[in-house]
Amino acid sequence: MIVATEFVVAMRCPLCGKMDFHPVSRFAFAGAGNLKVNCTCGAPKLIIGTKNREQYWFQVPCILCETNHLVYYKARQMWSGEINFFYCNDSNVELGFFGPGEKVYNLAENYEHNLESLVDGLGYDDYFFNPEIMFEVLNCLHDIAEEGFLYCECGSYQIEIDIFPDKIELQCKDCKTTSIVYAENEEDLNRIRSIKKIELVKSGFKTLDTVDKGKKNKKRNTKRSKH
Repeated sequence: MIVATEFVVAMRCPLCGKMDFHPVSRFAFAGAGNLKVNCTCGAPKLIIGTKNREQYWFQVPCILCETNHLVYYKARQMWSGEINFFYCNDSNVELGFFGPGEKVYNLAENYEHNLESLVDGLGYDDYFFNPEIMFEVLNCLHDIAEEGFLYCECGSYQIEIDIFPDKIELQCKDCKTTSIVYAENEEDLNRIRSIKKIELVKSGFKTLDTVDKGKKNKKRNTKRSKH
């Protein structure tokens, strides 16, 4: 008889919205501590814990209602060989799932588990000025963070993201330095695509593309003030 010793969790990051896969071993719970799972962008993504190895709990930061959901599973569910889903308690929208690796990867291929499908499913198209631009800008920011090139001048890599209809606000979790990335039109998208590194500073952010940035920012501020 073969006893499963590992399952894979697939879920979206509550910060950047990207879905990743996280293998979890039964032996990770050998000690008394909890298992913490982080996104590749550095954001806390999931905490799994148990006291008696008969019942396990998932603490899931929700991308929708911005709170933590606590979900319980019996041990036999954790390594049952079947797919288990977890949801937002308020909206009943699926946040992720776990199970045998092959089944999880196959399921992920059949469904569009990304931020765009999530927002489309909730009818948020009317919220954003240009949903397609917003999703592409978010993907670019995630790629920059994944490479380790999104950080603050204070040295922190803990950057929080707030999403608005036409822009994304980046804020250092430690020193609260804040910067804005616009996501309204093709010009905004092309600009972020050309950026390889973002460093938050008191006056905004510094990037690898420093051509006429001061003039562009001045023009941008004038344009936005007309709305």
